[in-house]
Amino acid sequence: MNKLDSSLAPPFFSSPPIFHSQKMSCSISFLLLLHFVLLLMVLPITQSFVFPLDEGGDLIEKTCKKTPHYDLCVSTLQSNPQSSNTDVPGLAHIISDFLLAKATDTLDYIHGLLKQSPEAELQKALANCAELYIPVVKFSLPQAIDALTNGHFGFANYGISDAAKEADACEKGFSGSTKSLLTDRNKLVDNLSGVAVAIINLLKGS
Repeated sequence: MNKLDSSLAPPFFSSPPIFHSQKMSCSISFLLLLHFVLLLMVLPITQSFVFPLDEGGDLIEKTCKKTPHYDLCVSTLQSNPQSSNTDVPGLAHIISDFLLAKATDTLDYIHGLLKQSPEAELQKALANCAELYIPVVKFSLPQAIDALTNGHFGFANYGISDAAKEADACEKGFSGSTKSLLTDRNKLVDNLSGVAVAIINLLKGS
């Protein structure tokens, strides 16, 4: 009478393998879920490294179509390797930096012509252009680029537009028989300014 009949033993005494199997099943399910979540997190990062060039090219074309000088915009941006891996603010910076470089180059060219002691009327026109370009190169454009970096798009456009204004004034300073030696350079500064302003206007509207 004191011995327990094995047939009357509670069911849980004979079922440890079931609990062990359930625990293993839960662990495997958790690991599979964790793997899936990690895969979803890594996939977008992988895609961003695989497709930057195509996306950059599309962005350049779409952006430049909204500027007054499409060909100049595309050629300028594509000449800079960083343009394929940047956004619209980055494109605005590339154009603005290129504008500053060309304005600086024009000022250096003017100084070189002045050193050649040209005839009086030409020297007067060139000296006038130097006076116009100096503040553009030293102040207007550097301050405009700083403003662009800090998100002050209105001020950035003001400084960049000033570059176009001074280039136009320089060109008009040649009159009569005095032929301008800066036409192509002034036109490039003017057109680059128009491209930069158009791109920055996209940022103002975003």
